[in-house]
Amino acid sequence: MIKEFAYRGKSLAEIKNMDESTFLLLAKSRIRRALKRGFTVQQKKFLLKIDKKLKGTYKKNLKTHCREMIVLPKMIDLEIHIHNGKAFTPVKIMPEMIGHRLGEFVLTRKMVKHNAPGVGATKSSTAIQAK
Repeated sequence: MIKEFAYRGKSLAEIKNMDESTFLLLAKSRIRRALKRGFTVQQKKFLLKIDKKLKGTYKKNLKTHCREMIVLPKMIDLEIHIHNGKAFTPVKIMPEMIGHRLGEFVLTRKMVKHNAPGVGATKSSTAIQAK
């Protein structure tokens, strides 16, 4: 049995039809305070691009540097390319991401994978033949 998505007791269809003021009442306190302060100029421009994309007039990929942007209900099912400091990483916005920030879904640091120790790194490694 598949569990149906709900955010604070509201179904996905109800959340998608909400405007920002009613979503504000459902959001957690940190997100609610950030939304009450308003959006930056960059975030407003990005929201305009999202509106155009939803209408079908914007054909390019949605790219943004706004990692602090909060995922709003109207962003669900969009693919947004988020900058990680080096390149834009595509992220498909799922319903579970509502109320989080875009930067949480794109890591800015790579995992460090160490190889074998070099020659002379340990006492026993001096006996190993170097290639």
